[in-house]
Amino acid sequence: MSTNTISKQTEIKLLNFFNDRIDPVEMAKTLRQVNFTLALCVLSEHETFQSEIIKLRDSFYWLNELAETLNPYLEVE
Repeated sequence: MSTNTISKQTEIKLLNFFNDRIDPVEMAKTLRQVNFTLALCVLSEHETFQSEIIKLRDSFYWLNELAETLNPYLEVE
């Protein structure tokens, strides 16, 4: 586990993200759904169930939103 502390700017970005974009409980649920779906795909030799594809799509959206909040990459300058 990392012992690095986050910068005040990153802390503010995270607070804004969880206050304005998605509830932390919902984000935790999303992370668990991604982990479950990816594990399921590997265990079932890449046979993804249709219901899991929808969860995975939504999960990737939120993971990308969090990544963009922490370190904007796709932002047009």
